[in-house]
Amino acid sequence: MKISSNDIRIGNVLEHMSKLWVVTKTQHVQPGKGGAFMQVEMKELRGGSKLNERFRAADTVEKVFLEEIDFQFLYRDGNTLNFMNQVTFEQVQLSVDLVGDSIVFLSDGMIVKICMYEGESISISLPPTVILEIVEAEPVVKGQTATSSYKPAILSNGVKVMVPQHIESGARIVVDTSDSSYVERAK
Repeated sequence: MKISSNDIRIGNVLEHMSKLWVVTKTQHVQPGKGGAFMQVEMKELRGGSKLNERFRAADTVEKVFLEEIDFQFLYRDGNTLNFMNQVTFEQVQLSVDLVGDSIVFLSDGMIVKICMYEGESISISLPPTVILEIVEAEPVVKGQTATSSYKPAILSNGVKVMVPQHIESGARIVVDTSDSSYVERAK
């Protein structure tokens, strides 16, 4: 679907130069001399390269609609991840590279969203948070419990995270999958 360059928003997926790009930043610029334009920063969905592009106000761009489908993670086989569609029970195999660094949070049975474009898997979105157990944490230092200081801890998946002083080994915590940060103690 063609849209005006003025209608480009963060998160839109555009087809530009025969590639798919996700918009990460936009800025409307109106210079003192000449016509206004939209400065758009984009990241390629398949390769990850970045591009800064200027679109004049009269330009149109092709907006792409991706289909998000719930899949259940089944198992990992080397560099291949196996998922099952929750509705059709169809199984798909995807490369480990598609998940990126957040693969450490992928666990058996987890429900993820896979973005599809014309039948091809483009990206995987993990849940925003996961609950994990702390296997190793430094002991509480007396006198530091009153302040909001943090100490290092190691989660059951091997990821190091900074947690409040009162959290001990064996505790279950909620972790943000986007930046591996402590959110709260699990209920």
